[in-house]
Amino acid sequence: MYATSPIAAPSQPSFRSRIGGDARSGYYAVPHRYRLHLSPSCPDCLEIAVTHGLLGLADTLRVTWLPAVPDAPDGGHLALRPLYEASWHQHTGPAVPPVLSDGWTGRIVSTHAPDILRDLARRFGGRDNDLRPLGADEEIRTVGRLCEGIVAAVRRAEEPGADRAVREAALAELPAVLGALEDRLAVRDHVLGDRLSAADVRLWVTLVRLDLVHAGHLDAAAVRRVAGHPRLWAYARRLAELPAFGALLDVDGMTRRWHARCGCAGDADRTAGRIVDWAAYAPSRAPEPEPVR
Repeated sequence: MYATSPIAAPSQPSFRSRIGGDARSGYYAVPHRYRLHLSPSCPDCLEIAVTHGLLGLADTLRVTWLPAVPDAPDGGHLALRPLYEASWHQHTGPAVPPVLSDGWTGRIVSTHAPDILRDLARRFGGRDNDLRPLGADEEIRTVGRLCEGIVAAVRRAEEPGADRAVREAALAELPAVLGALEDRLAVRDHVLGDRLSAADVRLWVTLVRLDLVHAGHLDAAAVRRVAGHPRLWAYARRLAELPAFGALLDVDGMTRRWHARCGCAGDADRTAGRIVDWAAYAPSRAPEPEPVR
């Protein structure tokens, strides 16, 4: 059984229910029952949105788009507050995406991005667009760990007050991680082979985040080291040309969200130093948030 139970502290619950295979599981795959609540500027939400598009779920599982920058004083989204309060009595923390909600009960199913991604692929995806092929789980996890290594390294490098030695040690990790991914693309079109997989979605979102958000905090020499992997960035551009990827980019929203979150002045208009001209692939307008009801 897939029980519905928040598993974190009461002040900020996390919901980890899963979509099962049949009615005995409580939550099971039914067209039009569930809804995703996503902000296009959030990396986890972007990964879910790309996966949703690649699986062709537009008519099966609807999406509510939230503002790029949280609009509640506590850093959450006003539109999500009713869902959080219905799902957790006297919820006091921020109401944040991603959220998978159940239209039958009016409650939250999950806020855990990895679980949502697996359930979209396994419970709603079909054989013709299988993003998690049988036997590929370990390789997908390997690519995921490499992506986590990229984000962890740049976060340590840009940490306010970090001394030079810590910063340099963190930056020294990046070429090895990026190089491992570059090597994968030397003999294949995608990181697992000839077909798109969940690993490609994860890596592409990580590269977008690295360039749009984190590279703006690095010096020119560090950016050159990051950019010195031509196959990797050519791959990022190639995926950005696909509607399921590039059409979901909110370049301005992602930079505004990050600067609002970290409280730094940053350079929200940085374009000359970007490795990829992401705006060339993005739509002229980001997905419109739905009005708060």
